[in-house]
Amino acid sequence: MNFWVLTYEVVENFVGRRAPYRGEHLRLVRDAYERGELVLAGAVGEPADEALLVFRCADRGAAERFAEADPYVTGGLVARWKVRPWAVVVGNDLEPPRPGRGR
Repeated sequence: MNFWVLTYEVVENFVGRRAPYRGEHLRLVRDAYERGELVLAGAVGEPADEALLVFRCADRGAAERFAEADPYVTGGLVARWKVRPWAVVVGNDLEPPRPGRGR
């Protein structure tokens, strides 16, 4: 399995504007985590001006599909997003993701 980093550059006042989209966004986050694709996710900065989501899967497709379906993206709260491979040096020995791992 490979690591992929999905980064979002968010619009000004992102935190104040995200409320209408947050429930559906968090549902997508939980679903991707439950499938074992998403490892970590969260906003970056104070106030938040970026978001970082780390995926562990065979290819970049899961991260791209996530971004394309994310209401933060479709609702115009993300100015730009990109998916890049991440060559993990320490911590790459983590257990592979397991679908349905629960909370």
